[in-house]
Amino acid sequence: MRVLVTGGAGFIGAHIVTALREHGHEPVVLDTFLPTSHPEIPVLTDTSVVRGDVRDPEAVRAVLRGVDAVCHQAAMVGLGQDFADAPAYADCNDVGTAVLLAGMAEAGVRRLVLAGSMVVYGEGGYACPRHGAVRPRPRETADLKAGRFEVRCPRCGAGLVPGLIGEDAPVDPRSVYATTKLTQEHLAAAWARSVGGRAVSLRYHNVYGPGMPRDTPYAGVASFFRSALARGEAPRVFEDGAQRRDFVHVFDVAAANVVALEAVAGRPVGSMTVYNTGSGEPHTILDMAQALARAHGGPPPVVTGEFRLGDVRHITADSTRLRVESGWRPQVGFDEGMAEFARARQRSSAAPRQA
Repeated sequence: MRVLVTGGAGFIGAHIVTALREHGHEPVVLDTFLPTSHPEIPVLTDTSVVRGDVRDPEAVRAVLRGVDAVCHQAAMVGLGQDFADAPAYADCNDVGTAVLLAGMAEAGVRRLVLAGSMVVYGEGGYACPRHGAVRPRPRETADLKAGRFEVRCPRCGAGLVPGLIGEDAPVDPRSVYATTKLTQEHLAAAWARSVGGRAVSLRYHNVYGPGMPRDTPYAGVASFFRSALARGEAPRVFEDGAQRRDFVHVFDVAAANVVALEAVAGRPVGSMTVYNTGSGEPHTILDMAQALARAHGGPPPVVTGEFRLGDVRHITADSTRLRVESGWRPQVGFDEGMAEFARARQRSSAAPRQA
């Protein structure tokens, strides 16, 4: 297949391009190469690369010629700095997706794999000893300031037991970024129904690995910690470090995209399917910081008690559906992946983040 990868020069996109070539496909990259993301233009060998913006209808129309499927990775990521970022997130993520889908409709391209995100769930899955499965309310600022980080049952106030969350769980986006990622899925579903397309959204969990950007406030927590260690500083762990996440290696995420692209042709016409894409191994934030520090040989992490509004307490994936329906299996374990990432090259940033 000839596959357009939007954002194909980015962290995850570049690994997808490599995986596509290894599986005999012909990737085509569309990327803006913004200086904030690419102060050094990466070299993508044996790949057709177009410098253009997914929000530009003419650029999209041109790059879609001869394409069989699209892997849509282009997006503004992270929680942002404050609500002033909201217009930029909506413009990049949602307007960009709408322009791309309109171009696909015109060009007759009917297969799409979308970079989704676990952030659409808000908090993860929880069980109350008395009331069973419950959805906790957003955490209050006063509780966070007092160091009361765990969520509680909305009915009786008891402590909750975190568990895995499946694709059929209610969505509850709790940040602007999360809202834009859910909107992307709704747009893809509407496109599929309207034109008889087939769409898959891979809801990534915490992706990490070689090539992550460094020293940027829009990167993930793994990048924050790795950047600190590269500067000879201790990773700063917010809250009490007991937040549970699913850290999935970028090699496994790239493989999931290839599997989804090859399988999407077998999905029903007009359908939109979502798949959690995680390692299946929950670990705490502190676990991850300690593993990186040990492997890097740097100072141990410092638990600060700080917090960010919009962060959720626990969110870990049940990726059974993707495994059963596609045969995909993550290959990189937590210990192996963190040991590699501790020494891996990071992408430089045009705007260093001050410690």
